[in-house]
Amino acid sequence: MFYGWAGTVLRVNLTNGTIRRQPLDKKLALNYLGGRGLNSKILYDELEVGINPLGPENKVIFGIGPANGTRAPGSNRYTVSALSPLSGTIGDGNAGGSWGAMLKYAGYDAVVIEGRSSKPVYLWIDDDVVEIRDASHLWGRTTWETEDIIREEVGDPDINIASIGPAGENLVLYACVINDKARAAARCGIGAVMGSKKLKAVAVRGTKGVRVADPRELREVVEKNHEALMMDEAYYKAFSTEGTTSLIMMYNQMGALPTRNFQKGTFEDAEKISADVFMRKYAIRSVACFGCPLHCSHWYKIEGGPYSETIGEGLEYETICGFGSRCGNSDFDSIIVAHELCNKYGLDTISTSGSIAFAMECYEKGLLTKEDTEGMEIKWGDSELIIELVHKIAKREGFGDFLAQGVKKMAERIGKEAQKFAPEVKGVEIINVDPRGPKAWALAFAVSTRGADHLRAFPIGEFHFPPDLAKDMFGSEEAVDLFGVKGKGRLVAWHENVRAVHDSLEICVYNTARTPVSREVIKHALFFPEALARLIHAVTGISLTKKDVLKIGERIVNIERLFNAKRGFNRKHDTLPDRFLKEPMPEGPFKGQVVKLEPMLDEYYEARNWDVKTGLPTKEKLQELGIEYSGE
Repeated sequence: MFYGWAGTVLRVNLTNGTIRRQPLDKKLALNYLGGRGLNSKILYDELEVGINPLGPENKVIFGIGPANGTRAPGSNRYTVSALSPLSGTIGDGNAGGSWGAMLKYAGYDAVVIEGRSSKPVYLWIDDDVVEIRDASHLWGRTTWETEDIIREEVGDPDINIASIGPAGENLVLYACVINDKARAAARCGIGAVMGSKKLKAVAVRGTKGVRVADPRELREVVEKNHEALMMDEAYYKAFSTEGTTSLIMMYNQMGALPTRNFQKGTFEDAEKISADVFMRKYAIRSVACFGCPLHCSHWYKIEGGPYSETIGEGLEYETICGFGSRCGNSDFDSIIVAHELCNKYGLDTISTSGSIAFAMECYEKGLLTKEDTEGMEIKWGDSELIIELVHKIAKREGFGDFLAQGVKKMAERIGKEAQKFAPEVKGVEIINVDPRGPKAWALAFAVSTRGADHLRAFPIGEFHFPPDLAKDMFGSEEAVDLFGVKGKGRLVAWHENVRAVHDSLEICVYNTARTPVSREVIKHALFFPEALARLIHAVTGISLTKKDVLKIGERIVNIERLFNAKRGFNRKHDTLPDRFLKEPMPEGPFKGQVVKLEPMLDEYYEARNWDVKTGLPTKEKLQELGIEYSGE
């Protein structure tokens, strides 16, 4: 009997309209848990090399984990995966809210969608009743309109809907999936894959609940994690009050706040887009995802001015920095409007703002002219222009069609000079931390299996672990020195393994205490494998050691690396733009810093027992992990 897992994978073929259910393979569940891990394994097994990411052969997989819908903290996440049209690598987005819990309550661990419909459709899952419904009347609608219309059609305001907007329909390469009107499975262009399949939405109603192996132990695990979380008083207070908006001033003071397309790491107007301004001027009340004690999101409202009465949910640090300092913009009203438009159109705010900021620098340097931009002046800080470009990107109109390709393809068309400072890795736009600052983040961007990304590793130990713990875990106190290099490879590999487990259980990493105030905290904080083993036992009844947990994470990272290797990715793709490798930070606490990537890469590959020359897993490592690989 399954505890935690629902025990069923739903398969939908949009080409012929067939729907079938298959039992969840218990061996796969034990080896990959669910969510991101199971999704990646299915893609690895079933996608042929050389297919078009926007063709019918690609698959979209919505996956959840055994923790979804339980008392586990932040057990609200889900992962939606496919071959990325933006990067050509494994691609996925991860979102919160309550959609993931609802799919579990409907009785499914994953929904695998393949083929292509001849007309717009949406998938309706109502426990055991699954239907492919006509969505012709929804095509062209925003995600907000889509949610409202489907709820009215079904006659239930409490169902959960994950949908694409016009950006996905128009195949913007970084279009995303939106649920609960404000939760974005944002990265890698999965919304465009759904659009290519004419799949507008997946709507779910679930009433079955979920069984856990030991409710009493689960309650104890949750309470101990919460106690550990509360011990980090500064973090808990900041995130439960201000959410990730609190990071604007932190990164600015650190000197790693991307400003004007990463030309520098401090923004002169950072205070104008700070958490203090957001909380005083815009925030109405806090909002939490399913099962979250942290409640880091907010309802907001703009009062007065040209955007008066704009109301919605958010904002995240990435969006504020992206449409703010990254574009040289200090008009907070316009940042909020751009955020809301991205939610309605179904756009990744990181890639959208990153593409705009990159265009601004290209225009500043004369690499783009008015002849390229429909006569528009693409200047820093032009808040009205930013909003206009968001509209154009989603609709792929004029210059917006050029921006809709993403930074990598833009740079390739502009020329080599632009490629030197194009902020992307493997075709995915770099998130909003300057890698010339914290060096573990630089390495994490370079080696991430889904392109430039912070959450694949989320190496916060570099900030929070004391030197003696770093020496024990990673072999060097320098691992937690922001300027240091030694130990970073082992630190990033460890964080990637743990994070893969979080993503596959589908729990929110912000709900896991990260500062080891004492060695005792490590036993109870769900950021660490010791506590994760107890959580897995409480939910599923399966007994694992600390090493077992790390091995599961390692297996997931390796299967994704192999997926990419089959498509030609190797060490040469684990790199950063010249701006970060050769152009010293011009000012601030990290003045003069560049990223010394090669020694960190060597250590990372050695820590993973991968071939240092190629950056690929060795046969010995794959055998150890029980992964079959033919090598083609």
